[in-house]
Amino acid sequence: MRKFMQAIKPALGVVSRLSLWIAGIGMIAMTLIVGWQVFSRYILNDSPSWSEPLSLHLMAWFIMLGAAVGVRESVHLGLDIVRYVMPHNIQKAMDLLSLGLIVLFGIGMAYYSTLLAAGTWTARIPVLGWPGGTDFFPMIVGGAMIAIFSLERFIDVAIGEEIAADVLVQEAA
Repeated sequence: MRKFMQAIKPALGVVSRLSLWIAGIGMIAMTLIVGWQVFSRYILNDSPSWSEPLSLHLMAWFIMLGAAVGVRESVHLGLDIVRYVMPHNIQKAMDLLSLGLIVLFGIGMAYYSTLLAAGTWTARIPVLGWPGGTDFFPMIVGGAMIAIFSLERFIDVAIGEEIAADVLVQEAA
């Protein structure tokens, strides 16, 4: 299992960094779109109707991608006070339980978001003309990535590896 994890870690690192780049570009694009909307509304007196739904769609993408990377990098919220006073074997069990629940949460998010996307596919987002199910794509992808990244951390904890994530983000945090 250790060799398998060492083999896939570089690929997961690339996916993680790519996700951060996409999230960052999405955040910049959303900022530009909202800026254009404000300029158009107050200066040109002609607000574009597409700007709000598109910026909300972009926001869902960068939130979900950022959340998935946060799970991999272990920079998400946590309450570790009780964990730190426990013996090492109890800490490991608590970590495994927590990560196992996060895996299940990610799988559930991806699964139920897929059902929602399929159920709303025939509806249209009026201003964009996209199928309504596209609103759930960020949750499908984000849920799958949360499940994969937390499973990576789960396996690392189970086999005794110190860290699953790229150290770069943790040092910056």
